[in-house]
Amino acid sequence: MPSTYPVESKCGMDMALNRIEAASNHKSRPKDRYGARKRRTEEAMFAVIKSGGRQYKVSVGQTLEVNRLPVEVGSQVQLDVLLISDANTTMIGTPLVENAMVVATATREARGEKLIVFKYKSKKRYRHRRGHRQELTVLTIDDIVADGKSLITGEPPRARDEEVSEEEIETPAEPTEAEAATGEVDESEEEI
Repeated sequence: MPSTYPVESKCGMDMALNRIEAASNHKSRPKDRYGARKRRTEEAMFAVIKSGGRQYKVSVGQTLEVNRLPVEVGSQVQLDVLLISDANTTMIGTPLVENAMVVATATREARGEKLIVFKYKSKKRYRHRRGHRQELTVLTIDDIVADGKSLITGEPPRARDEEVSEEEIETPAEPTEAEAATGEVDESEEEI
């Protein structure tokens, strides 16, 4: 009586062996001299940062989307570092690496893809459909700093532009609604 299980039949066993053989002959990664596949190792330095309750693995020059940060576009941000690694050393924080930071520039603000939140209760005619788009800040990683030195250049980090304090910036006084409607402005405000 023939078997109903494909593994026991000759045809099924041959197909399974062919699949295993094809998978072992796959040449996506090089092998070492013993025939084992080599692990991919990253030569570039990277850091693991924390932002918005999430962790991101970043390297210099990378562009990253994080939850919206209260910064202006073009300003630099310093992020907390959980781990720094390069080809030779690894620094692991408990929970943060001391005297380390990742310097990034906020390049633009964006919104994520639309998510549909659908609440439903069967047999109760309860169906609520809502959409949600997450507010994001796009960051470009400029530098990884540990112990006051850039791990890329070996020099202390420098800010791209000197920060201007709020006291130095003069904001023009805007006319009130009543003045804007009549077109009249006080003489004291014209002098400013």
